[in-house]
Amino acid sequence: MRTVIATSFTPTLDSGRARRTYGVVAALARHGEVDLVYGRFGADRPDRRFEELPNITFHSVDRPGQVARLPTYLRARSRGIPDDFARGIWPGIPAAVEKLVDGHGSEAVRIVAEGPVVAAALLPLAAKRPACYCSHNLESSFRHRLDESGMSREALERFERLLLERYAECWMVSEADMKGAAALAPGAGLRLVPNVVDVAATAPVGPRGGQRAIAFVADLGYEPNRDGVAFLLEEAMPEVWRRAPDVELLIAGKGSDKIEAPDPRVKPQGFVDDLRDVYEAAGAVMVPLREGGGSPLKFVEALAYGLPVVATPLAAQGLEIEAGADYFEAPAEGAAFAEAIVRALDPELGNPVARAGRAVADERYSIEALERCLDL
Repeated sequence: MRTVIATSFTPTLDSGRARRTYGVVAALARHGEVDLVYGRFGADRPDRRFEELPNITFHSVDRPGQVARLPTYLRARSRGIPDDFARGIWPGIPAAVEKLVDGHGSEAVRIVAEGPVVAAALLPLAAKRPACYCSHNLESSFRHRLDESGMSREALERFERLLLERYAECWMVSEADMKGAAALAPGAGLRLVPNVVDVAATAPVGPRGGQRAIAFVADLGYEPNRDGVAFLLEEAMPEVWRRAPDVELLIAGKGSDKIEAPDPRVKPQGFVDDLRDVYEAAGAVMVPLREGGGSPLKFVEALAYGLPVVATPLAAQGLEIEAGADYFEAPAEGAAFAEAIVRALDPELGNPVARAGRAVADERYSIEALERCLDL
């Protein structure tokens, strides 16, 4: 089946949002031809791994000037779109999608709006044709976003309810988001479309042989990830070092080069295009989230690499995964989290858990698994 999918960013792999898009597009391309409409923003051209996917045709839309965007912005605001989302709508994106859909005539076309900004932009089209909204998270569940944007929770809920009720199908990233969306818009057409990685193309780095480094990989432009770093540096690592003074902490991802390490055992890596070297050096991976939602892609990626993962209950709540068997779970408390880290670094304890986690990633969070999920 042909798909026309639209996103507001140039397709790259430099964030969790971008990696979710990659997984969805890769799975859709296995069902047929895909027209990928994108706003040229964040990079000049798609990442080569997008370009190497089969069955993809790219359609870029240039960013219009502020004056040209004003009528679209005002129409969006009149439909109840919050300012923070309305400002991101480019009129060329829905125009390009409609032109492509109309150009395919009577051919069956699946229309997908990736993310809330594009979903807002395609609302008029979704009123005329069945379309899918591919969400990143249930936005109204994020208190940190409310603080940054100034939007009230009520305004966000009204906006999300509009999307959930208008789109024929809404793709949610986790069971928690499915339940939240069902409560927000009873009767909405919901489908669980989890975050996935290319497990088949990811050779495991394990089994581990006593590496004395732990890794935290994240985009530090995302506030819950910055909070996770603060937790590690201020609470967890001092407790780790009390038990195991030789352990190093590797922090990789956008913004990590700006970290002022309080201890020489903290090793900021900056943005790393190919994370394999980071994972090769690590004996375990941390996902220490204390706020946020959805399911962290880096959690799934670490499982795919065959590494033991130490995560908070919040970080794991979006995944179908068993604590103690597939990963090490610990509350966001310094001593408890540190104890889990020390246990994960023990190869006799960590390697069996890592093998089980890799199997879960292959079964439930691979592109092949998502391909089956998106079969109509």
